[in-house]
Amino acid sequence: MSADIVMSEADLSAFIEREFPQVRGDFAVERLTEEGIVIRLKVTERHLRPGGTVSGPSIFGLADVAVYLALLARIGPVALAVTTNASVDFLRKPEAGRDLIAEARLLKLGRVLVVGDVLIRSEGREAPVARASMTYSIPPDRIAATAST
Repeated sequence: MSADIVMSEADLSAFIEREFPQVRGDFAVERLTEEGIVIRLKVTERHLRPGGTVSGPSIFGLADVAVYLALLARIGPVALAVTTNASVDFLRKPEAGRDLIAEARLLKLGRVLVVGDVLIRSEGREAPVARASMTYSIPPDRIAATAST
């Protein structure tokens, strides 16, 4: 699935900083791809759980942000697009001291629903630590604007 890109890496980074200051500095947009996006979670002490591994909520958040930004790159800055379904498979323990890299691809970019798939790896490692499937709903205001153009 390929769609025109309407927001650049810099646009997406500025959007996340402006609209979601609570995660300021957590994520970095690495690059846009033909099918999606590559996002980095800058792992810090607050992302860890006992045992020295990245917490499940942090991994979930990375997957969610990756699909969200892949969607926004194609439809523009729609802050109210929301997750309607999520499934995460935790495959192996992330390596301590390494950022996590999420490669998200959009499988379907419909008028109302967007479906994405995400593979998450420890930086520099090939084996995925998690795999996620996310579905987003595009708000009615965006649908009406798209239909009228």
